[in-house]
Amino acid sequence: MALLTLGFSFGAPWVAVVSLKAIAADFGSGRETPALAGSLGWIGVGIGGIVMGRVAERVGVRWTVMFGAAMVCVGLAISSLGKPWHLFVGHGLFIGLIGNGGINAPLYVYVSKWFDRHRGSALALISSGVYIAGALWPPIFERVIAAMGWRQTMWTYGLFELAVIVPLAAIFFGTPPKPSRQHGGKFAEPMAGKILGWPPALVFALLCAAAFLCCMPMSLPQSHLVAFCSDLGIAPSHGAAMLSVVLGSGFLSRQLWGAFSDRAGGFLTLVVCSACQVTALMAFTMTQDEIGLFTVSAFFGLGFAGLVPAYVLVLRALFPVGEASWRVPTLLMFSGSGMAAGAWMGGFLYDWFGYYAPAFVAAIVANLLNLAIVAVLLLRQHAGSRRVFGMA
Repeated sequence: MALLTLGFSFGAPWVAVVSLKAIAADFGSGRETPALAGSLGWIGVGIGGIVMGRVAERVGVRWTVMFGAAMVCVGLAISSLGKPWHLFVGHGLFIGLIGNGGINAPLYVYVSKWFDRHRGSALALISSGVYIAGALWPPIFERVIAAMGWRQTMWTYGLFELAVIVPLAAIFFGTPPKPSRQHGGKFAEPMAGKILGWPPALVFALLCAAAFLCCMPMSLPQSHLVAFCSDLGIAPSHGAAMLSVVLGSGFLSRQLWGAFSDRAGGFLTLVVCSACQVTALMAFTMTQDEIGLFTVSAFFGLGFAGLVPAYVLVLRALFPVGEASWRVPTLLMFSGSGMAAGAWMGGFLYDWFGYYAPAFVAAIVANLLNLAIVAVLLLRQHAGSRRVFGMA
């Protein structure tokens, strides 16, 4: 039910993605305007997750999810009113901050409390709701927008997601089991106050930075692929289908990455997925024919799919479970901010240069920095494991 809920709630931002060129034309502005609205939505999801995560601990995730669904509906209605500031307020405040912010992070924490041995697979499954939304809704929205326009599509979908999510939350999201112990993670050193041999604040800061740097390049193709394809002379319907391939591939491969992370651990999953993602980004810059782009899109989905749940898995392995209610939403805030930065950067650099190549170069640089950070943390983990084994 958590998977289904996220699949509907995160359908809302895709209306603006699919209609990016139409919105820019209606407003008489560049693509930066609708891209900025999507960016504000992601920032709102991140910041709202911190606040709503604490609220969910007090009142229960059922109520934050129901409230969030109602706010997503309000946000889509406001965004459809026709002015740029309506789009910014609707996406940033209502869809992001108090909408999906009350759904996304609280559900991550909620589901992680139900699992121990297969937590990686469980987190991978529910986080795939974002990809189900991306695979399912863009082709549908492309046809509906062509028939009804983007404004009417927004408020119609808002009513639809509200009618689906509220009953699901009311029926299924009960109280999770109590944690059996408040413990540090496998690689924590409670007596020394260290994690991976470093201060906990430093490790957490590096994880947050890595999450930002991986999600910034992750969001560029997701936010601009339809427009990118249109610039190459590819039909918008085919571009929407390509976006569905990206996220459909992400959904299917995320289940494999979840099983992989249960066996190999979160850090190794991060390194492998980051390397796959940067390889796909490089391939985007060298491919312009339709068949090639469909192939690269599928590989891109394969690469980025395991990243976000692996960060949550790493947090739960390193830090006490009692800190999950604020550490997980904080990390997801940096993740969402990276998605926001990547979406805005793509629109800004396109408007500045007139083509997408500089945006892809910037995304590749950010991805390489992410790969360096997670590789260093993986080496610290292995060094700590060898040290513990030698002491034993």
